[in-house]
Amino acid sequence: MSNHADLTPERWSRFSLDQQILMIGNEMNRAMKLMGEVDQERRQACYERALQLVDLTLALQHGPSLRRELRIWRGVIADLYARGASEPATHRTAFKLLLQLTPVASLQVAYLDP
Repeated sequence: MSNHADLTPERWSRFSLDQQILMIGNEMNRAMKLMGEVDQERRQACYERALQLVDLTLALQHGPSLRRELRIWRGVIADLYARGASEPATHRTAFKLLLQLTPVASLQVAYLDP
């Protein structure tokens, strides 16, 4: 998780929740393009970075509803990471659910590949 190793909660808090969700979405988008078996290591790295960003987001959230939803979502990604296998349908569903967490991020759902 070296790409975000120096990202502190203080620095992450400077981004709006919409921006945080979209940055987590960037990692999910990268992983979506790496669903081949030969891409497993790179896909896993994307999941690691997404998990790290979700953890930072969770650390900053005070509302119980969003924290609950993020924890559930994190569990799905942690499971995808732990299994290591390519699961495009589960990934796509999780990605879509992530984007639906904020109104601004939800505008990107229309751009997900069918």
